[in-house]
Amino acid sequence: MSNTETNRDSGRRIAILASGRLDAFTAKTAAGVIRYRHDEVVGVIDPDHAGQDLATLIGVGKGIPIVASLGELATHRPDMLLIGVATPGGALPEAWRPVLREAIEQQMEVVNGLHTFLADDPTLSDLAAQHGARLVDVRRPPEVTGVGMARARDVPSRIVLTVGSDCNVGKKIAAIEIARELARRGRDAIFLPTGQTGVMITGRGIAIDRIISDFVSGAVEQMILDHAEHAWLIVEGQGGLFHPSYSGVTLSLMHGACPAAMVLCHQPSRQCLRHTDLPIPPLGRLVELHEAVMQPVRSSKVVGAALNCVDASDEETTDAVQASHATLGLPVTDVIRHGAGPLVDALEAHFDAS
Repeated sequence: MSNTETNRDSGRRIAILASGRLDAFTAKTAAGVIRYRHDEVVGVIDPDHAGQDLATLIGVGKGIPIVASLGELATHRPDMLLIGVATPGGALPEAWRPVLREAIEQQMEVVNGLHTFLADDPTLSDLAAQHGARLVDVRRPPEVTGVGMARARDVPSRIVLTVGSDCNVGKKIAAIEIARELARRGRDAIFLPTGQTGVMITGRGIAIDRIISDFVSGAVEQMILDHAEHAWLIVEGQGGLFHPSYSGVTLSLMHGACPAAMVLCHQPSRQCLRHTDLPIPPLGRLVELHEAVMQPVRSSKVVGAALNCVDASDEETTDAVQASHATLGLPVTDVIRHGAGPLVDALEAHFDAS
């Protein structure tokens, strides 16, 4: 097992560190792990919200306690401490060091998604060596020296990539739910994460935001080649093709994965690209542009859309799905509220016809 893989054995007892940052956006790593590894999470550490209802704060985690300290979870015997929030610049807050030291002294595995690598910290790494604890820096990049050469076009697998109208609109969850629906239908499908949260959920994949830009498409391409034995490869998208901050990683993913099909993810309530005043292009135009960008490398179609209606009521979600379907003429769903079935129907029809 490499130092960027988590131990995905069943029966883990996970404590999630989210001190001071427990909200739906900042704690999206925590939310993702809780959504898909709920039964393994024994508690969330955040003194600011101790005793409050986790599901009310981040939308998932019913029944999981929020506590002020790791010691309060002692009866659950946690064996993994997972850093579940993003910090400004990905730096490690000094206030977290006592919690990390306590976990290491208890021989817990510490899983870190920050840009600051715990294994490179002399104090923490020495302490881990003394106590036999394992430090996992999920964002540590693999040794990649090759550039992408569109070799994924030759893989017989059915490759699907989730793309977005913007960053942080649900590309990971859409990809996971598509893969799960395919598996429910008896298909040989695998979800391939490209961000730290997905790696923490599955124990595989790469966090591509730490790879040198020239090698991102090559790293994604190699991931595709490494999993080519599976019939379906559902690749997690990142960023947004037209976001001035994150377009590079999106294009590298498109060229590295060479998907024959894409699923467009969108949050209907969002009008501008996140943290900017730039308007999000209309959905129909986004479909055309994504297909046009892929065309010189591989013919690829957007076969449907996944809406992220986290901030909408059930009635508003139904209205948004119907309106987007009328606009695009493609299957549209909210994969959490309505399931990924319509998207998987469209994907199977698309590949069967090709």
